[in-house]
Amino acid sequence: MSYTTRIAQVTGHLNFPKGLLAGQVAIITGSGQGIGAEAARLFANEGAKVVVSDIDAEKAKNVADKINESGGSAISVPGDMLDDNYINELVKKAAEFGSGKIHIIVNNAGYTWDGVIHKTTDKQWDTILALHNTAPFKLVRAAAPYFRVKDGEPRNIINISSTSGLHGNAGQANYALAKAGVVGLTKTIAKEWGPQYGVRANTIAFGFILTRLTAAKEEGAFITTPEGEKVALGIPQAQKKARAGPGEEHADIPLRRPGTATEAASAILAVCSPLMSYVTGQTISVTGGRNM
Repeated sequence: MSYTTRIAQVTGHLNFPKGLLAGQVAIITGSGQGIGAEAARLFANEGAKVVVSDIDAEKAKNVADKINESGGSAISVPGDMLDDNYINELVKKAAEFGSGKIHIIVNNAGYTWDGVIHKTTDKQWDTILALHNTAPFKLVRAAAPYFRVKDGEPRNIINISSTSGLHGNAGQANYALAKAGVVGLTKTIAKEWGPQYGVRANTIAFGFILTRLTAAKEEGAFITTPEGEKVALGIPQAQKKARAGPGEEHADIPLRRPGTATEAASAILAVCSPLMSYVTGQTISVTGGRNM
């Protein structure tokens, strides 16, 4: 399909009978649960062939299985984004799944390893930057041959950021720097691969979304690093209450509530869709109005 035909679809009758992402192949990292899993489900509902990437093989398989059982198309390719060999395998299997094509990358995988500046270890620092900056870069670089093409088909890269990256956050120097960094990576991709190849690249910065990263730390969620160290996830209840301040809960959010994983994933879908075909190099805040 030619570029002008696609534009006519978008600006004309907005008719997508096979889905907004029909025929496109999408890699979504960290899609074994939470926002990533919801994005995988929504993408598949809109006709995409989804590659479910997650460090947890069982969760990745469950997401892919549910998509296939519902009539969609998905495969699971589990592995560690900090492993260069895995990144190459992920791209190879995605291209095979897509008959030689990859159209979308959503760099969503990640977690927090919080600590105030004077107590943050080198390991905390290096791991979070490697996961949120270096891994997305290496995945995009490995997939370059499938994006630097001129076949008239859309190509999209979405890098997931956070309000911590836009505004900073106490106790998250490593995460804030990493999430600020993906903004620069996104803009560089847009400037390098947009002119000749039409690749769109955008950042989505999430605010308070209900996931294991924003749940109470007392609930006991954790992730295990490749070295076997357990990293507690979530926000301590006392800290959450202190941030909220007196009065109404979520008073700092104009919509007065946190967002859901489905709402967050819907924003990713929207940015990848042809409905936003003239949007690139942007950082889109999905926050319920917080920090505006």
